[in-house]
Amino acid sequence: MRLHLIITLLTLCPFIISGAEQSTYTEVFNPRFRTLKVASADNFMSPPVIRLNTDDRLIITFDEIGDSFSQLQYRLIHCNADWKPSRLVESEYLDGFNIADINDYAYSENTYIHFINYRILFPNEDMRPIHSGNYLLQVFDRDNTDENIMQIRLYVTEGGAGISGRATGRTDKGFNQEWQQLEFTVDLGDLKNINAYQDITVTAGQNIDEKSIRVIPAPLRSEGSTITYAHKPELVFNAGNEYRRFESVSNSFSGMGVDSLKYLGDNYHVWLKPDKPRALRNYEFDRTQHGRFLVREYNATDSDLGADYITVHFTLDMPLQRDIDIYLDGEMTHGKFDRSNKMVYNPEMRAYTLEMPLKQGSYNYRYRAFRNTDTPGFGNALPIVEGDKYETSNEYPVMIYYHPAGARADRLIGFSVLQN
Repeated sequence: MRLHLIITLLTLCPFIISGAEQSTYTEVFNPRFRTLKVASADNFMSPPVIRLNTDDRLIITFDEIGDSFSQLQYRLIHCNADWKPSRLVESEYLDGFNIADINDYAYSENTYIHFINYRILFPNEDMRPIHSGNYLLQVFDRDNTDENIMQIRLYVTEGGAGISGRATGRTDKGFNQEWQQLEFTVDLGDLKNINAYQDITVTAGQNIDEKSIRVIPAPLRSEGSTITYAHKPELVFNAGNEYRRFESVSNSFSGMGVDSLKYLGDNYHVWLKPDKPRALRNYEFDRTQHGRFLVREYNATDSDLGADYITVHFTLDMPLQRDIDIYLDGEMTHGKFDRSNKMVYNPEMRAYTLEMPLKQGSYNYRYRAFRNTDTPGFGNALPIVEGDKYETSNEYPVMIYYHPAGARADRLIGFSVLQN
């Protein structure tokens, strides 16, 4: 059984070399590696952003399934607002060499599934950004530098521009229906002689979904150092619904949302309570982690090492949807929609099911439906499972980029997370 689970872990996410070359999203390309988590050293709920020239730090952790560690390294690529590499050379955006070893690793402790946990504290004495903007951190094997194992989006902001605003159910499409609309102002502070219509690029997204990020066109108005963004179609988002939750922090008792657990062969299996569609139900308030997960084992001194890999069984009690594919979504999937998180309809149960190996902890998740003729993405999800409720509590990261005349790269001068 243990060998079977390890094989499952290694085959759920197909390794696509071309994806490693082309993707600009946070993504794990090698299926031996699991549970990628990027968070502030002070707050796991914060986005992957640090302020330039401060003591801000990000902690990046991930696991390699198996008994032997790999000699891993990482590098940074500076990108513009569109996540394409900028024209800066390494010495213009980094203090230090642009290849560093990952020397902070440790073996799992008292777990049925063996793994090595790796940790990167960024910035560090080996590598420190000296230019604001978007960064891609790429992890690779020392003996195969051309093939990325994973890629992570990071933000380094100057913090010179202030952002204030909110999301509201009062939208240009309708009042308190299935949408939310952003409206905000940008205070450029001490930045002078800026043409808000030519020099500034603004992007915004919803929750942790990197694929939801869109460019906001020219502002509604610009007065002195204040720029106002409102009444733009790109500022309107489908509201969605609160994330669902479960906790599996111990193999001794059932946590939140867990129906039963059982040791089978060489690892534990956890069956969650069956979920039901919420599209036609009234909104129900819940305070969630906006899609994030937190690794945790109840008795472990260090949960990164003591939390085990368990097989989680998801059930969506819903009739077969013709020509529709349904996926599980949350930070643990990093925005991917493939066979590793695709629900399978079980005609005997009259429900959709999925088995997914996950590390013990607290998880947020939701179901996303797409026509099977479409490529799954943020813009074409169908609300037939979760619905769109204007009351939903969402986070909206807003990024302000400045491209001075003659510059060879965008600067990230403002980053803020707005809520409704």
